[in-house]
Amino acid sequence: MTPRRLPSLLAGLLLTASITAAADWKDLITPRLEAWESLGDGIWRVTDDGTLVGYRRPMTDALFGEAETITRQQFEDWFRVQSWLYTKQEYGEFDLHVEYWIRVPGNSGISIRDPTRAMFAIVQPADYTKTPAHNGYEVQINGSSSSRSGSGSLYTFVTARPGLQRDGQWNSFDIESRNDRILVRVNGEIAAEHPGDPDRPKTGPIGLQLHDQFNFVMFRNIRIREVGPSR
Repeated sequence: MTPRRLPSLLAGLLLTASITAAADWKDLITPRLEAWESLGDGIWRVTDDGTLVGYRRPMTDALFGEAETITRQQFEDWFRVQSWLYTKQEYGEFDLHVEYWIRVPGNSGISIRDPTRAMFAIVQPADYTKTPAHNGYEVQINGSSSSRSGSGSLYTFVTARPGLQRDGQWNSFDIESRNDRILVRVNGEIAAEHPGDPDRPKTGPIGLQLHDQFNFVMFRNIRIREVGPSR
């Protein structure tokens, strides 16, 4: 091989490697959300620029019924019913990139490895001992970076390092899910890491949460790259 051809060959190899790496990533947001199923009463729409918007439409009939007054507990049972958007496919080991916008105050999350698909969280009253965070794992999304359980926390396991989220702006998650490790980055910085509970599933769908009746959240550029078997 002549020295003149070497730079061209190297450039070709680098381009091929770059194209292959890009092909490994799969976009999960499509105009009709074919890869997803909505569970609960959440409303999910994809805008012309590819942004996924999620919100609730509070139905006060379900709150009051025929009664003129309600107790605080009745309000809480109605207010805290969750809604979720789950991938139809289940994934094993993967890398997940998500960009999100959450208002302040606001509460959302990303579920991984939850085989129940939030079935105990979308009913009234919800069973908060069996929500996705207690069956699989939930990466917390919180509107305020000063929250005790800030964005990037592995809810009930690890509290995220503070100061990584930009409140009121678009932020990004990079989630690495492995059989022996879950790592979460917020805006490129490590926020939380945990080996995982050996008694919890290694596979499951990916879910996006509408935490309560007044929730509003936006997502964009949701991409996944599988590094292990899926089903």
